[in-house]
Order: sequence, then structure tokens, then C-alpha cells
Amino acid sequence: MSSPHDVIVLGGGPAALCLAAALAEQALQVALLAPHDLRAPWPNTYGIWVDEVEALGLAHLLEHRWSHTVSYFGAGAADPADPANAATAHGRDYGLFNREGLQQHWLTACERGGVALLQGQAERLELDPAGGGSVLHTAAGSVLHARLVVDATGHGSALLRRPDRGPVAGQAAYGVVGRFSAPPVAPGQFVLMDYRADHLSDEERREPPTFLYAMDLGGGRFFVEETSLALAPPVPYAVLQQRLERRLAHRGVAITAVEHEEFCLFPMTLPLPDLDQPLLGFGGAAAMVHPASGYMVGSLLRRAPAVAAAVAAAMADPAAPSAALARAGWQALWPEPERFRRAFYLFGLGKLMGFEEARLRHHFAAFFRLPAVEWFGFLTNTLTTPQLLGAMLRLFALAPNDVRAGLLLPARRP
Repeated sequence: MSSPHDVIVLGGGPAALCLAAALAEQALQVALLAPHDLRAPWPNTYGIWVDEVEALGLAHLLEHRWSHTVSYFGAGAADPADPANAATAHGRDYGLFNREGLQQHWLTACERGGVALLQGQAERLELDPAGGGSVLHTAAGSVLHARLVVDATGHGSALLRRPDRGPVAGQAAYGVVGRFSAPPVAPGQFVLMDYRADHLSDEERREPPTFLYAMDLGGGRFFVEETSLALAPPVPYAVLQQRLERRLAHRGVAITAVEHEEFCLFPMTLPLPDLDQPLLGFGGAAAMVHPASGYMVGSLLRRAPAVAAAVAAAMADPAAPSAALARAGWQALWPEPERFRRAFYLFGLGKLMGFEEARLRHHFAAFFRLPAVEWFGFLTNTLTTPQLLGAMLRLFALAPNDVRAGLLLPARRP
């Protein structure tokens, strides 16, 4: 039998390392358990609005930063008279994390806090009938004991209980870091969303719309990614790759060297886990992906300290069982106001999932006419409930008639 830990965190990605570091800051005895080497490089890129990381004092972890941030919501060159065809300037800096730097930031914090780095595959969790603690069984036959286990293994968690509400809509993306025959975006530019679809036929425009997310990495390197807002089942990677290549070809651009291919799938409508279970979740496993944007890292950074503090406070009672400790963590992670706002975001996403290409372009063109504090707060989930409701009322007033009509129609379910 191994020595007991206060907390065992399952997973090896940003969510697991972020929470393990926060728990260690609370002077808890923490172990990280992942099926792979916890120091292995992460495959995906992580973008964030610079204001978010500056507020946390972590802007030094950015590898790239752009001030020229824009989106395109016009129909494209086929409709040059469309006033929305010009770039929408966002006026806020956007950044891309240095993946190695972000990972090392958390690993260093874990090392400083004495976190044990373990390798193994969690297979089964049970409660100790004697004291109510957690007993974790691994695929290799090891048995680990802790007062609490946290599942941060992502949306495919095998241990967390959650209700089955049917298909889950996913935001899928296919991207390439590399070199191109001509710049796919303007020098020094970051493109949040390019919904121009003049490279598609009329029939293809009736299919679920996709957009370009792209950035100039400097030195002749660019990152371009074709993304679907949300769909169930998700848009296949092969379709996204074909659309990306056609989009580039239509603008006279070809990929000449591929440094890295990126395949992303974020569950946007994953139901919240059962908040009464004696296992705590964090990150994608706890449905923390923001339904309005697909982003999560900013939320991890903001919310991990509060969750860790709540768990530590509950652990001050040496007799508290896993169920009580998990309950304290769940209450800190998903208090009622957070659950209400998430339900509101999901309601809005359901509306957008039913929008055809033109109506979706019109919606986003109106959305980014909101005051910057409102659209930024909406995309980062930093608005209070009254602020969120006020922003959506303002959006309804700004939106053109086709968008208003779409918002009044029944929401599409994944």
C-alpha cells in the first residue's frame, strides 16, 4: 500500500498541472498521476486575450503578442459592396502561450510544492468504507490512497459521472504551422474569425459554416486553422483541411512547408458532471470549456486558486470524507451563478448552431459592435449575470432583422 496523499490529480495537461500547483500552494500533499511522462511536450497551441494574462501577472509566458487583431464577417470578394466585408478591428491585444514555458511554469510550481509526479493509468475508484477516503486502482495493479481524487483527464473522463443528454456538439479545428507561397494574413496580423466564404459554392454555403483562425508568427511562419463553431457530430478533420486548402488557394496561397499539424476537438455542450459525487473534476472533465468561445486556459488560471482554497479549507477537518471534500470543490467551481451563466451561454450557442452562413456572419458583425468591455467579458466569461443579460439585450437591439428572427426561433439541439 502506498503512503496516503491529501489529493491525487489525474491527468497531465494544463488543467491537471494548473490545479495540482494551486493545491500545493495550499500546503497540501499532492500527487499527479498521468499515463504518460508529465514532462512530455504538449501538442496543441493555446491562445488567450492579453488582458487576461496581464491581470494574472503571467504575460511573460506569452510567446507571441499581436496588437493588429481583426475579424472578417463580410461575404467576401464576390460581394465587395457589403459594408461588413472590411476587417472588424478588435482593439485588444491577443497572445499565444509559449507551450513549453506554460508547462514548465506549472511543473516548477508543482516541484516547489512537493507534488509527486506518478505515471500510470487510473482504472477504478472506490471509497474506503472505514474512513470514507478514496482508493484508486491503476491498470498496473497499484493501489493509491488519498483523501480526495480530482479527475482532470479531459472530456473523455472514464471515472466522472455525468448525465447523458444525447449528442455533444464539438468545436473542431484543423490547423497548420508552416510556410506559405504568399502571406495568408497581413504582416503582424492576428485573425480571430474570418467567415468570408467566397471560395465556396452556393450549395456549400448551405452546409455548416466554418471560419479561419490565423496569425503571423514572424520570420515567414504562419499558423492557419479552419474551425467549426460547434456541431454534433463535429465537422470531420478531412472536411476542415479541404476547406482550409481551398480558402488559401482562392487567395493565391499554397502551403509550402508544414512544421506542425494541429487537430482540435472541444466539447461545447458537455453536460455538467454530477455535483454530488465524491470525485471532483477540473478542466474539460468538469465541462469548463467556455460554450461561447471554446477557450479554457484563462478560466483554469482564474478559478484554480478558489477551488484549491475551498478544498484546503474543507480538509481542515481531519475526519472529512472524500464526499465532503469533493462537495466543497464542486461548490467553488460551479456555484449557482456560474451554472446559470453557463446555461445562458449554451442557450445562445444552440441558437447560433442553427444559423446559416450569412446569418452567422451578420450576428458576429453585430456582436463586435457591442462595447469592448461587453464582448470581451462575454468571450472570457468574466461578466456578472446582470452584465451578461444587459449585453445580450443590447446585442438584440443592434442586430439586423434576420439575426433577431433567428434568435426568436427555437434553439437547435446537438
